[in-house]
Amino acid sequence: MNSSYLERCRIMHLAHNNLCRPFRTALIAIGLLAGVMCNVYAAPVDPVQAKARLAISRGLAYLLKTQEADGSWGEYPATTALALSAFLKNGRTELTTPAVAKGLKFLLRAAKSSGAIYSDANPATALPNYNTSLALVALAQTHNPAYRATILKAQKYLEKAQFDEDEGINPTNPMYGGIGYGDDPGDETHPDLSNLQHGLEALHESGAPASAPVFKKALIFLQRVQNRHESNDQAWVKEGPNDGGFVYEAQGTSKANEGNPGSGKHSSYGAMTYAGLKSYLYCGVTKSDPRAKAAWDWLRSHYTVTEHPGMGTASLYYYYHTMAKTL
Repeated sequence: MNSSYLERCRIMHLAHNNLCRPFRTALIAIGLLAGVMCNVYAAPVDPVQAKARLAISRGLAYLLKTQEADGSWGEYPATTALALSAFLKNGRTELTTPAVAKGLKFLLRAAKSSGAIYSDANPATALPNYNTSLALVALAQTHNPAYRATILKAQKYLEKAQFDEDEGINPTNPMYGGIGYGDDPGDETHPDLSNLQHGLEALHESGAPASAPVFKKALIFLQRVQNRHESNDQAWVKEGPNDGGFVYEAQGTSKANEGNPGSGKHSSYGAMTYAGLKSYLYCGVTKSDPRAKAAWDWLRSHYTVTEHPGMGTASLYYYYHTMAKTL
């Protein structure tokens, strides 16, 4: 770990905690008294924000209780990375929270010489691209320069994981520009929007330049998973609803057909439409672009938090997670 980084963080942390206790207690007491005596001067408490903060506090407490002895959550890098992101996004760092430090050490132990970050204990669940993407986001959120080399290697790994000319796949191929779970034994190799959105988010959040070729190639794939005649060159789109929403694969495969058999072929659904719009934005598409506007119109017309549009109760929390990040 970078010593200057640690020293800066310790100084700030100690400065906060070494504040004269009587003075600190007095400040708290004065603040509480002022709130009781003169509510007109108190900032209004947003009940929704208050509920959200309480939910976050309870969620972090749960994560603290469920961490494994090896520093992981579920002994799986992707799950561990999601838990770490929850802490890091809410001000808990590796210096203030031992669970975060242990979790990061677990991720670093999972880093391979190729740049990928995953566990190969079970080849059927290795999913190197998926795990690397989520781990990369968590490492980037630490803002610790000691992890820079690991981050750069993971970025290069994900860029190489994209289906393109290096695999003999040209832009006319439906797989071009996409990212899949990975090519380890027992794993599927075809690309999908879910893995692509995680890969693009990881690259974006870890500081990959917006001009990087990976984003330009991804645009080609993104257009091919959108139900939009004007920008999708695949034959299946003529059978689709042309509603601006997104499906799972460039061949027109839609998970909505699995969750809701009566939804019809090539049906758009919630999580993938949010994923598609978010990915467009990472790739430099503006909110006023017709492709983005078509996706936004679909999301507005299908907005709900009581179910997953097109999927019912299936993948409901995945839908919430992707919706929140996109919005």
